[in-house]
Amino acid sequence: MAETVLLSETDLRACLALDPASLDAVEHAFRLLATEAVAMPPILRLDIPEHNGEVDVKTAYLPGLPRFAIKVSPGFFDNPTLGLPSLNGLMMLFSARTGLLDALLLDNGFLTAVRTAAAGAVAAKWLSRTDASRVAILGAGEQARLQLAALRLVRDIREVRIWARDPAKAVVFARELEGIDARVADNLDAAMDGIDIAITTTPSRTPLIQPHHLQPGLHITAMGSDAEHKNEIAAATLAACDLYVADRLSQTRVLGELHHALAAGVVASDSLPLVELGQVIAGHHPGRTSAGQVTLCDLTGTGAQDTAIASFAFDRARAAGRGFSFNP
Repeated sequence: MAETVLLSETDLRACLALDPASLDAVEHAFRLLATEAVAMPPILRLDIPEHNGEVDVKTAYLPGLPRFAIKVSPGFFDNPTLGLPSLNGLMMLFSARTGLLDALLLDNGFLTAVRTAAAGAVAAKWLSRTDASRVAILGAGEQARLQLAALRLVRDIREVRIWARDPAKAVVFARELEGIDARVADNLDAAMDGIDIAITTTPSRTPLIQPHHLQPGLHITAMGSDAEHKNEIAAATLAACDLYVADRLSQTRVLGELHHALAAGVVASDSLPLVELGQVIAGHHPGRTSAGQVTLCDLTGTGAQDTAIASFAFDRARAAGRGFSFNP
């Protein structure tokens, strides 16, 4: 019987980080979505309203990769009152040839955090101006920090403005940053004034970025709307963008920022180019074509990213001799 490798969060953190190689793994997943017969079923979602909980299950088979992942990602948002984290989860990695379980990755959401940040950086790499140096980060949680760290791998960021609903958290975030001009914005208008890139990282249910925040050359990475009720970009804002790019249109139509714009009737499916990030990466559709364009990337998180990062992490862990082997 083939052995299965058990990898803990400690194992994974010891051999995986936000670096150019992890960004390349996620970028490759997006390219495959546009060029190969990727099998990626719709997200399975389970809501547990009496405990303010939700569970997402994502998966994808990427041709050319020897393994595919199935991720189970619970979010129980009252947990902090119990002294517990809101997010956790695990990934199961199976052989694409035999279907046998190759690894259990008990990452507690770490791999999801890394691949989400990597996707934001990939979006900025392909859609923001190459000279972009000023960024607004909306939010002050873990993903806000990771998005900025990943962005700095692809752009020379010199100024950061941080806005959060809890100003104290924004202050803490700003103080953590070294070697960069980091400022806390008192309001959204101050955060968005004169910046090149905006990254939204909140669970907001009401839009944050409004049409008057748009300015020539701006790129927006919106990654907080990964459920139908979340909404960070006003529908009119999305309609005013020159280029809209999704991680997967079939997802953003039902749970991303596009979903809200379609529901509001301000965007029709043929009223502006609806493009996927993989199409831009693969050269099937142009990304930014002028310095003055306003671009928006709507990231809802895909099973393709999960398979890519789980496979990448498994290979790194095996090379580092991490993990515990057992016979299931």
